[in-house]
Amino acid sequence: MEALLPVATLYLLTMVVAVPLSARLGLGSVLGYLVSGILIGPVLGLAGSEGERADLQHFAEFGVVMMLFLIGLELDPRTLWQMRHKLLGLAGMQILGTVALLALAALALGQSWQVALAIGMILSLSSTAIVLQTLSEKSLMQTAGGRSAFAVLLTQDIAVIPMIAVLPLLATRAVPGATEEGAANLLNNLPGWALAPVTLGAVAAVIAIGQYLVRPAFRYVNASRIGELDTALALLIVVGIASLMEMVGLSPALGTFLAGVVLAGSEFRHDLEGQIAPFKGLLLGLFFITVGAGMNFDILFDRPVVVLGATVTLIAVKSLVLYATARTTGLGGRDRTLFTLSLAQAGEFAFVLIAFAVSLAIFPRPLAQTLLLVVALSMLATPLLFMLSDYISRRIAEERASDPPDVIEEQQPIIIAGIGRFGQVVNRLVTMSGFPTIVLDHDLEVIQVMRRFGFKGYYGDPTRPEILRAAGIDKARILVAALDDPEANLRLIHHAREIRPDIVIIARAYDRVNVFQLYGAKVDHIVRETFDSSLRAGRYVLERAGLSEYEAAELERIYYQMDRAGLRQLAEVWKPGVPLASNAEYIERSRELNRQLESALVERFSQGPSAGPISVNEDDLPNYAARGRPGGR
Repeated sequence: MEALLPVATLYLLTMVVAVPLSARLGLGSVLGYLVSGILIGPVLGLAGSEGERADLQHFAEFGVVMMLFLIGLELDPRTLWQMRHKLLGLAGMQILGTVALLALAALALGQSWQVALAIGMILSLSSTAIVLQTLSEKSLMQTAGGRSAFAVLLTQDIAVIPMIAVLPLLATRAVPGATEEGAANLLNNLPGWALAPVTLGAVAAVIAIGQYLVRPAFRYVNASRIGELDTALALLIVVGIASLMEMVGLSPALGTFLAGVVLAGSEFRHDLEGQIAPFKGLLLGLFFITVGAGMNFDILFDRPVVVLGATVTLIAVKSLVLYATARTTGLGGRDRTLFTLSLAQAGEFAFVLIAFAVSLAIFPRPLAQTLLLVVALSMLATPLLFMLSDYISRRIAEERASDPPDVIEEQQPIIIAGIGRFGQVVNRLVTMSGFPTIVLDHDLEVIQVMRRFGFKGYYGDPTRPEILRAAGIDKARILVAALDDPEANLRLIHHAREIRPDIVIIARAYDRVNVFQLYGAKVDHIVRETFDSSLRAGRYVLERAGLSEYEAAELERIYYQMDRAGLRQLAEVWKPGVPLASNAEYIERSRELNRQLESALVERFSQGPSAGPISVNEDDLPNYAARGRPGGR
């Protein structure tokens, strides 16, 4: 114990220092853990002896069990049933295709069919942690490619469970000392005919515990009003079920995953997530550090062609299967590229399954060490794969921009430039209200989809002045600038103002800085993407918190008016190129506006619901402090 504490301290210190740095560099936490382990292990040699690393890794592996429990909690059976077509179709094709090709490649290299199948299953998985984090950071989750990648990752997480169940069947020889280690296995002394009933009974017991015992236990513990007992109960559920599975010879991860699915619809689901998540994150991070620390880079130096060739082959095979899957399911253009390259690496579960395969004597240790290196190198290549995806997407956009635009056959008083999720709603409201529009978009696929649903649109780049003139900018009354790219939206607005200084421009704003840019471009009406929806959500919160519908609506209205008025003042002190947090004048003005807004909201009902309404506009706000109340009329 005393010898283990300094090693554990070093691991935790490395985690605290290196992982935030990795996250800031955009590499993600999983890569940060791996690089941290590589740094203190193969590079500096500070990771302790092999026995100490094994002890820590054995302890940290429980983080995997907790992760599968949390994954189960997220998978409501009804939601899974609704997603069954995408999960079984898109993701099923990817997993089966990748397993088949990688297994065939391993067979061609002389591996047995058991080893080849295990390699195919393990390497078919992609990195959920890295891919989802990168998609979120790049705002790609709502694209068709991002949603499809999420569906595949979800299915892969579920597929880990049958893989864990299948791997013991591939073991060709007994594992030395397996029956002596750990808790006693109840199946060791049972006759063969009793194995199946005991196994099924253990699974039934897990379901019964989740269905009938957890709820009363939580009510009993909550009645004590002692917070740490909630944590103790959550850990008891996970540890107890894992122990039960281990006692009957089944995977602890399988049992906890099943328990999570059973509890997915429970009213205590979020409490369980909150209690388990910190332990899962800490232990899983420790597990990845021990994996990195235990990597044998001598294999890379001794056989660089083999290791790097295997890594490139893995990425190429997975990309081929993913590309074919995307084409089969109708993904195209940039979404197909994103889907193909974002999932082409191996995943964090590979570390777990490789260690499991070694414990079952499926993989010899030299092969396992090589596979660990290949998995780590493919994960380290993930940022490069996303950069390649961005490059290809830009090339696709440039090629499409060179395509001849549609011939615009008509001109209407309203031009809508950009028919994404924002422009679609605007166009439907306006046209269904009886006002004709001209719709422009530079994405041909979007225009084609729009036409299938009965809406007319034209392919062309709205930022090009000749396209705007062809659409009738010289005679139009209103221009809606709703392009997804804020920079392109600004270029469109500048061109429109040069051609028609008097045209009314209604522009979509991505964020507050973009609002200031649009304000400087003399836009008539600026609409923040999420502002109105956020206000509506806040109004619902106020209603549920005890206010009447009238009171909540009034507070929403005041906030709306004062925030819009305040933005005008903030735009005057905004400095292009200077971060908001570094602009002292902006910060001071923002804090003063916040104080005024808070006073206005509190004052509105200080004299009861019958108090007169407050009206605020851009000219009222600067005089608020002098009058003692906003508006006054």
